[in-house]
Amino acid sequence: MAAWKSFVLIGCMLLAACGRIPERQLTESRPAPLLLVSIDGFRADYLDRGLTPTLSALAEGGVRAEYMRPSFPSLTFPNHYALITGMRPDHSGIVANTMEDPRIPDQKFALWNREAVQDPRWWNAATPLWTTAQRQGLNSGIMFWPGSEAPVDGKHAEFWSTYDKQFSGNSRVDRVLGWLDLPDATRPSLITLYLDTVDVIGHRFGPDSPELNHELDEVDGILRRLLDGLRARGLQEAINIVVVSDHGMMATSPDRVIYLDELLPETYARVISYGVLTGIEPLRGHGRDTEAILLAKHPHMRCWRKRELPARFHYGSNRRIPPLLCLADRGWTISSHDAIQAKKPFSVGQHGYDNDFPEMRAIFIASGPAFRRHSVVPPFDNVDVYPLLAHLLGIKPEPNDGDFSKVRDTLATH
Repeated sequence: MAAWKSFVLIGCMLLAACGRIPERQLTESRPAPLLLVSIDGFRADYLDRGLTPTLSALAEGGVRAEYMRPSFPSLTFPNHYALITGMRPDHSGIVANTMEDPRIPDQKFALWNREAVQDPRWWNAATPLWTTAQRQGLNSGIMFWPGSEAPVDGKHAEFWSTYDKQFSGNSRVDRVLGWLDLPDATRPSLITLYLDTVDVIGHRFGPDSPELNHELDEVDGILRRLLDGLRARGLQEAINIVVVSDHGMMATSPDRVIYLDELLPETYARVISYGVLTGIEPLRGHGRDTEAILLAKHPHMRCWRKRELPARFHYGSNRRIPPLLCLADRGWTISSHDAIQAKKPFSVGQHGYDNDFPEMRAIFIASGPAFRRHSVVPPFDNVDVYPLLAHLLGIKPEPNDGDFSKVRDTLATH
């Protein structure tokens, strides 16, 4: 018996030393699975159109915010990373969809640049929730969430996929449901699902178009497939579901373009990225000339030095933000004649505007054993979602800009 006790003791010591099984898995039960769904470009008031009965029923049966305020700028990559890290873009380093970094001179970050999107140097300033979950003993399955293709801190999530816009929404749902079919030891505790077509159609046809309304119906069908799959697995009452969007959408027009090349000689400055929010770097010897032109009053845009932006934007200190920024007024966009000619068709829906605009508002809907039922809570910032997600997973969050007290009332017990 003494020899057997010694053997067990040595075995336990070796197990503790190797560290392959995290402590929480030895001492605690797994949390209820958490499914985070993002519908890119789903404006908060789309829910009022009566075209999304599945999503509306989920909101009615659970809890929803009046709306969720995106981080500035109201763009896709900055806000998805804000949701999953709790860090505002100025702190996470994902300050725009297109950006440069003097410490990464060999690359320009852009949505279409796969090499840059998969390069962890762009993402390492903030830690996504799946990395924190991994450190604390939980598996994650990440379906196309922006940032998941880069090995942050040297690692990917346990399950992830390279983004493929041709991979249908139904196929994405089936992949997620497949992860939930895995044995308990490997099944992800955190799962994310990213749906992008509402944003794509909103850009192409505008937020008030019949095509957009049709796509709302299509996406609702995808969510119905997801919920039916959960119900078939007996998980409908056992999983916490959070549905969010990253930003809204605003109607624009080719008649509402501010042509920067008509105001600013190309010898004065270099444009980092055009759009609703345009970043500009003065060329050597033309800083004062460029500022004199841009900081003057303009009829449909306003420009600032980066550190002089309104404080409520929480934006302007990161080295990746260009020295000068111009923000278009409601319904306008900033471009050049060459850029307009190169990018056709014209996007008649846009985002990136002041994040206080009602048209930029996002959704927050949650349902499951952890959440209140039949409830509506006041608006909150999207960075507040991160500490809520960490709480649901029972893990210690990384330092973040969120405020758990703002979302505590979404929970059944708080």
